[in-house]
Amino acid sequence: MGWREVIVKETVADSIAAIAWYIESKGLIATAEKFTDDVYDHFIKLSDSRRSHAICRDTERAIVGYKCISYKKKYTIVFLETTEELVICEFIPSKSIHW
Repeated sequence: MGWREVIVKETVADSIAAIAWYIESKGLIATAEKFTDDVYDHFIKLSDSRRSHAICRDTERAIVGYKCISYKKKYTIVFLETTEELVICEFIPSKSIHW
């Protein structure tokens, strides 16, 4: 099984950190850490080279060639994939994107 290299843009890391900080501010420190770990584990699962994902339905992102996948129905992961790498470009609330 081939795995592609996963590259996470700084803006994505900042988005995940902001969500984790919000969860942590509610007193749920362990939950915030688990959320962050689960997101990055999901990125690794996406890197399986045997799988290819559909282009986003959102026209602005589709023109660029971005691919979208839902994460726990609440968030959307926007990325570019090649045979050798997976570049995670956006981690946004699902309500912010056209499905």
